[in-house]
Amino acid sequence: MVFSHYSKLISHYFHIKISNMESHVKDHYNSDNLTQNIKTALIKAGKDLSNLELKDLSPIDQIHTGGARSSIELFKKLTISPDAQVLDAGCGIGGSSRLLAKQFNCRVVGVDLAEKFIESAIFLTQCTQLENLVSFQQGSVLDLPFENNTFDAILCQHILMNIEDKSTAVKEFFRVLKPDGKLMLHEIEKGDNDSLLLPVPWADKSSISFLESRDVMSHIFKEHGFEVEFFSDQTSSACTGWEKFNAVSKKRPPQPNALGLGIIFGSNAKFFGENMYANFKNNSICLVEVILKKL
Repeated sequence: MVFSHYSKLISHYFHIKISNMESHVKDHYNSDNLTQNIKTALIKAGKDLSNLELKDLSPIDQIHTGGARSSIELFKKLTISPDAQVLDAGCGIGGSSRLLAKQFNCRVVGVDLAEKFIESAIFLTQCTQLENLVSFQQGSVLDLPFENNTFDAILCQHILMNIEDKSTAVKEFFRVLKPDGKLMLHEIEKGDNDSLLLPVPWADKSSISFLESRDVMSHIFKEHGFEVEFFSDQTSSACTGWEKFNAVSKKRPPQPNALGLGIIFGSNAKFFGENMYANFKNNSICLVEVILKKL
């Protein structure tokens, strides 16, 4: 009886800790008036909101290292059929969800903690006429709002560095994937150098950054029933990509209220290029592509 009481207390404390942590992460991404600011920037750029192309959203649509090109290269490593059900875990404003649906004519569900991201994702999906293939809902990857064995594939792209309890997230991925389902991983992991320059896109303070090494992540996935089918270290190309980004930014500094990362991240965005390049260059972080199969 005493043991049961203490177990409940520990469980209660654990869930409070997770809830508080997720709240801090959500606050990092919940930009005020995000959808309206995106609308204003698109109109200022001369875009037709009733008939947007995915390329029109490129400055904000793929807020991960490598952009749309890296996403497409990852998607092509899987055979995604038109009748496939795909989960975009940590979908942000839905760029990769829309890209997946457009490329493969498959159905995609995006989930994200930040309500403002989900609101913008729904709006932009309507603007690109993809709402018949793509849907979104607010939720946590630690407690996915789906039945067991729902999805043929899951995209996990630049989200694990915001998740402290990676074991629970991986358990949830395993649970909602169909047997033999695939997990597409495009993630930043911890390098050999412990120093990390902040701010970066996923964190403006160290308390919401939870990088782990390749060895630790490999152990977690194996422990929870996943087998690696493909692995590629993309750190070198990531470093080169951020170097090019910085060169372009110096020639064409972003304009106030223009469509860009500043709309989402505010004044912190101006530090991302130099900090990300330095973090990759200094081996503080690395970038990997991994395809895992549910056993």
